[in-house]
Amino acid sequence: MSKLKTVGHPLSPLPSELPPELRGPDWVQANPHRIERELRSALALPSGGWYVLDASRSIREDPRVYWVEGRELVAWRAGTELRVAPNSCPHMGAALSEGPVRDGRLVCPWHGLELGAEKHGAWCPLTAHDDGVLCWVRIDRPDDPEAPDDPPTPRPIVSARPEAFIDSVMRMEAACEPRDVIANRLDPWHGVYYHPHTFKRLKVIGVENGRLLVRVVYGITDRFGIEVDATFHCPDPRTITMTIVGGEGTGSVVETHATPLRHGRSAIIEATLATSDRPGFHRAIRAAGLIRPFILKSQRKLWVEDAAYAERRYALRSGAVPAAGKALSAPTGQGAAQGH
Repeated sequence: MSKLKTVGHPLSPLPSELPPELRGPDWVQANPHRIERELRSALALPSGGWYVLDASRSIREDPRVYWVEGRELVAWRAGTELRVAPNSCPHMGAALSEGPVRDGRLVCPWHGLELGAEKHGAWCPLTAHDDGVLCWVRIDRPDDPEAPDDPPTPRPIVSARPEAFIDSVMRMEAACEPRDVIANRLDPWHGVYYHPHTFKRLKVIGVENGRLLVRVVYGITDRFGIEVDATFHCPDPRTITMTIVGGEGTGSVVETHATPLRHGRSAIIEATLATSDRPGFHRAIRAAGLIRPFILKSQRKLWVEDAAYAERRYALRSGAVPAAGKALSAPTGQGAAQGH
């Protein structure tokens, strides 16, 4: 077999010695109890009440239906302004998404009631935000005694992004909960086994303060790949961000967001923001429309497989499929913390 050759910017030498938890075969390093502890830490983070709906370019003037936390919402544009509100008309419950938009206002398809940015009885638009890449909605639950202590913030909590980038956003749905999507990303060890078409080599080389540091080779062909160092961290309980910190494309980020729709169903929205210090990158940005479909194809290929991972994890967790052992149980005691 021919040796894999890597191209791109050189990386710093690997650490002379890795911590004990990052030694041994990958199945040992991928300790399910440690992954679960990292997941619980992520789930305890504040979110400010924000949920990702879709790509900014996907929501236009025509109204679109989105489910978030069991709520049926409608999203549309009034000019450039993003608006999100309950999809049920306060008059007799018609689906507002089935009506037209007139001068930025939804027109009920049953009786012509026009609704905009103002409250109308029990019907009230929600706080929304468009950051130029993603559209978000904030769900406030001040009167819900079961709601987590998560005070609303004026803007979503977003990881640092590059100043200049080509962005691509993929959205798909899966039969799982957001925690299963985040857990998938907290397990980078599965990459070379589950996605051999993309990841030719992968090694976790550091774990510190909730951040995983990974050295990975993305395959270009069977013989050539691009080697980079990347970190994974969670800025909020429903997001995990990969940031390239060394090698080709340093500063590029991949934000994986998970939005709960209804019971046992989630949306996976992944935003790739690719950047480069190559002199010709500004010309590539002008050709973003031609490049974006190739990024999207790669995103979707990986997430068809990773959605299956998340769905399997949910099936095991929910008892729909009996698990062998207690890999997904909460760790208890010293022995469990050290178990594999």
